[in-house]
Amino acid sequence: MYATKYHRPSSLDAANAALSGADDGKLLSGGQTLLPTMKQHLAAPSDLIDVRGIEGMTGICMDGDVIVIGAATTHAEVAGNADVQRLCPALASLAGGIGDPAVRHMGTIGGSVANNDPAADYPAGLTALGATVVTNKREIGADDFFTGLFTTALDDDEIITTVRIPATAQAAYIKFRQAASLYALVGVFVAQHASGARVAVTGSGDDGVFRHAEMEAALNGNWNASALDGIAVSSDGLMSDIHGSAAYRANLIKVMAKRAVEAC
Repeated sequence: MYATKYHRPSSLDAANAALSGADDGKLLSGGQTLLPTMKQHLAAPSDLIDVRGIEGMTGICMDGDVIVIGAATTHAEVAGNADVQRLCPALASLAGGIGDPAVRHMGTIGGSVANNDPAADYPAGLTALGATVVTNKREIGADDFFTGLFTTALDDDEIITTVRIPATAQAAYIKFRQAASLYALVGVFVAQHASGARVAVTGSGDDGVFRHAEMEAALNGNWNASALDGIAVSSDGLMSDIHGSAAYRANLIKVMAKRAVEAC
């Protein structure tokens, strides 16, 4: 077993100091990806900086009509929060469908967002909802935050503090689960905003989460599942693996999108 130094800072400044002073420091929140990776000896950070003890990093509050979620808030807390259930029920449903109960009670929204797994649920939710990721340095819109497979716009010394999500009642998320992992083989989050429809797809893109412009245009003219009937989803840029071909995923995207619109 390799040596790892564990830190539990009580402030962002202390977390920054520990991170900058480490040879290969990693931020720890729920640890649902990092710890298994370490157990498999695929990662060997010199230092683990646990952000769960930092004030303001957990909990959910309202700022006008915006839901503000601390980065270290668990999926179970998001799913069970009364404000989230009332003002953005699609987000509560998404969080309640992540993994199994053990994962939901340990995994955090900030950890999932920072990891940006191509089959994770939150990237689709944040993108479709027009969310903003707030760090110790700046605010980043979801469209600019998710940049590719397991990559984001975060700098090496940047720490997510909160996620800001506009209240959106007309939205839904439907996913086709990969049976073993419970990750999305294909997941589609649809949301209707005053500025227009947003459709975000996870689980299928070669570069991770993406918006489907043609579906958005169709739904802007007619917010009804039938508006998607004439759309042919291309398999270009979609993943193929042992669980499903790119063509299979392309078909699922349309099916999941129609179900999501019907669920709104």
